[in-house]
Amino acid sequence: MSLKKRYFKSDVKFFSSAAIAIMIASAGLAGCQTGTVLNGGYVVDQESLNLVPEGSSREQVLLSLGTPSTTATFDNEVFYYISQKRTRSIAYQKLRVVDQSVLAIYFDKDGVVARRANYTLQDGKVFDTISRVTPTGGRELTFLQQVLQGGAGSAAKSLFGTPQGNPQNPASIQ
Repeated sequence: MSLKKRYFKSDVKFFSSAAIAIMIASAGLAGCQTGTVLNGGYVVDQESLNLVPEGSSREQVLLSLGTPSTTATFDNEVFYYISQKRTRSIAYQKLRVVDQSVLAIYFDKDGVVARRANYTLQDGKVFDTISRVTPTGGRELTFLQQVLQGGAGSAAKSLFGTPQGNPQNPASIQ
């Protein structure tokens, strides 16, 4: 007597469906496992920083470090070189600032480097160097607030249009 396992059509369909489901799930999970590290801004290296000691001219700073990320001209001129390191573990997750560095080169009134300072994330608050939000005056209203603000009559008119003609004479309404 032969002991052979017999496969029915329903068994084969179940195994093929299960194999396809496992392949899709593993491909989906593999796509979510990719972490992203984004470095932005000016990354300061010690060699170029050594080329700009206190007493250097503004031109020497520009030649050694390049154009600053931003400048300030309140009392004396200051060059800021800003860099941020942001990460996310999943492709669709919001970026999180992990490291931030701000190199500040302070000039005196003659345009000579008075001092240098390197600020990190622990020294201050995280700020967004690229803000893609334009501030506007006024306030944002939801759809319901807009409808209620205009009154019930104007809301209905704006939604459905105003009828043309005399409301006492229904034949004149177009």
